[in-house]
Amino acid sequence: MKLAIHGYGATGHYVEELAPAEVVAVIDQTKSAEKIPSYQTVSELTEEVDAIIDFSHPSLLPDLLAYGLKTKTPLVIATTGFSEAELQTIKDASTEIPIFQSYNMSFGIAMMQQLLQVLVPLASSFDIELLEKHHNQKVDAPSGTAELLLRTIQELRDVQPVYERESTREKRQASEIGMHSMRGGTIFGEHEVLFAGVDELIEIKHTALSKKVFASGAIKAAEALIQKSAGLYTLETLYSQEDSHVTN
Repeated sequence: MKLAIHGYGATGHYVEELAPAEVVAVIDQTKSAEKIPSYQTVSELTEEVDAIIDFSHPSLLPDLLAYGLKTKTPLVIATTGFSEAELQTIKDASTEIPIFQSYNMSFGIAMMQQLLQVLVPLASSFDIELLEKHHNQKVDAPSGTAELLLRTIQELRDVQPVYERESTREKRQASEIGMHSMRGGTIFGEHEVLFAGVDELIEIKHTALSKKVFASGAIKAAEALIQKSAGLYTLETLYSQEDSHVTN
């Protein structure tokens, strides 16, 4: 498998470290890769690759999709902070090429989603709150993973997110789900879903101890994706035995 890394920040470096034989090119404005051919833009890429792993910036999405569509290259998109319009362009492109898009590449988060599938219907009388913590350099809030977990919960229960309560002076409604963000230090990523009932609490929590977990997940996703047909894949569908994917 031949990979190109789109975005050469900390996680991109870990992709290179964990899959050294597979990485044949790096696309980054700094062109700072030392031992691998590097390019400032994806349109300059000359190496043939089986997949591109993207840990870059939403502003680079149009060029990435254009290259993927032109060359029919599978894309693993792990960048966060996309708008709804940008997510729609990813979905549109996936009708022609296989694309894996997730705000979290961790297998543990996929397990957390599976636990929510079981617990949310069972805990129908419990209030739900969602807390995420990240490092002090993260600019988007709440995190993409928090939004991913929110969508999982909303598929199972009619709840509306509340991002702040300072402006309202009233008791909590049963239809609410509180979304809380904390930023500080070098926290890689921590997500917790709290189910609060009468005199009892249930907490599901995932903590990433290193960005390596995201790089490793992206590599595994690329390995699986190159065997797939066109479609938009998620953590829940990518590893299914059948060739199932999101199409709507």
